[in-house]
Amino acid sequence: MVGVVRRMNILREVRILNLRHGPGAAVLPRDVTRIHMDFALKLNGGHMGARKFWRENLPRLKYWNPAIPMIVNRGPNQESPAMMTLYFRNTSVPIPPDVIDTPILSATHGHNKAPPPKPWETAVTIEMTNVRSDRILQEFVEKTGAVPVVPTEQEQMDMQEVEARNQKSALDSEIGKKRREAQLREEAMLAQARSEAAALKTAD
Repeated sequence: MVGVVRRMNILREVRILNLRHGPGAAVLPRDVTRIHMDFALKLNGGHMGARKFWRENLPRLKYWNPAIPMIVNRGPNQESPAMMTLYFRNTSVPIPPDVIDTPILSATHGHNKAPPPKPWETAVTIEMTNVRSDRILQEFVEKTGAVPVVPTEQEQMDMQEVEARNQKSALDSEIGKKRREAQLREEAMLAQARSEAAALKTAD
């Protein structure tokens, strides 16, 4: 039981490390007000990069910028363009004190498209169709001015330990696979030998 608990704690630490650091781990400037992604449910039609950014990079951005709304609108139309809209605060236009902001929710029906910027906002877009996720991230950082998060010395050591553990696990898995294959071959040879011996007895 102690071993199971320890293993669960290690997995939790690994998940936290993966969430805190890696592509997309960055702090956004205060003038970024929201992020809106529009892309299709499936990969074909040039939506693979957008989907990978959503699955791998966006969680890290949300971790480091929890107060910034990040809306993901996915829909069934594979022909629609994959777009990201970035909204920024336009400080030259004051926000009315009585304004009521109705948030747009993430959706999988494709109807919650990116709205036009409010009078006190500006917006820029990133074309994601047929674009790799790393290129999307690069353009995102350039347009927002996001500051990548640098792991602490301890976190770097932890990440190296995780990488070493993953390599050892992969090696152990490969060794185990070869042992199982050898065992299956041996069992097949024994079964064939028994079958041939039984056939000889029957012939006698």
